[in-house]
Amino acid sequence: MTITFLGTGTSQGVPVIGCTCEVCTSVDFRDKRLRSSVHIQTDTLSLVIDTGPDFRQQMLRENIQHVDAILFTHAHRDHTAGLDDVRAYNFKQNINMPVYGMKETLHQIQTDFSYIFGPDNYPGLPRLTLFPITPEPFAINGIEIIPLPVLHLKLPVLGFRIGNFAYITDANFIPDETMKKLQGVNHLVLNALQREPHISHFNLDEAIGMVKKIKPGKAWFTHISHKLGTQRTIENELPDGISLAYDGLQLTTR
Repeated sequence: MTITFLGTGTSQGVPVIGCTCEVCTSVDFRDKRLRSSVHIQTDTLSLVIDTGPDFRQQMLRENIQHVDAILFTHAHRDHTAGLDDVRAYNFKQNINMPVYGMKETLHQIQTDFSYIFGPDNYPGLPRLTLFPITPEPFAINGIEIIPLPVLHLKLPVLGFRIGNFAYITDANFIPDETMKKLQGVNHLVLNALQREPHISHFNLDEAIGMVKKIKPGKAWFTHISHKLGTQRTIENELPDGISLAYDGLQLTTR
């Protein structure tokens, strides 16, 4: 299984135009972060988790020619706003794109993209087939996916475990039942927004603390805000076994 980080950034703490801080002026490509999303490729499945506003740019950059399904963690716009651009895959593959998410997430998508679901089947509109999911495991193209319920302040969000890979974004609380589902994971991806405490995200210290509890083989931080700092600076501060992810990073796991 190959995991590609399509984006590792966030709309939280976005710099203003003309900002001259060290992140904005960095020439390190790892400091140029689009909104958080990953692509997962197995022998039988090409899966995207979340389609933020940068979806089209990310898919073109990584030359992803085929998508079997899209999986949503939650309905915030920085994770869904690029969904309209799925129409290119509708046209190329001649299918309705399967979309998976909690019923509340799918309901919000139907509201935000009401023109897709209206009575007029206007030519060229995105074509979606919605599949509600629960915290129970399910499969797409023979690949088991284990939902990982977490909280984003009071909002339920789903992370996902596929084999030895787990992906959690937009969380500041992981319940005990989800912690059990994370045991033995080899690659853990977890949000680490900034240094300062935040009302609905793990900050850097909290994310490090969660990794120490979960004890994965390797941890990668994502959903990184402008305020966290440069890749080089943060990498030098992280404990062994923890790294910042960056756009375009690829992992291979069984």
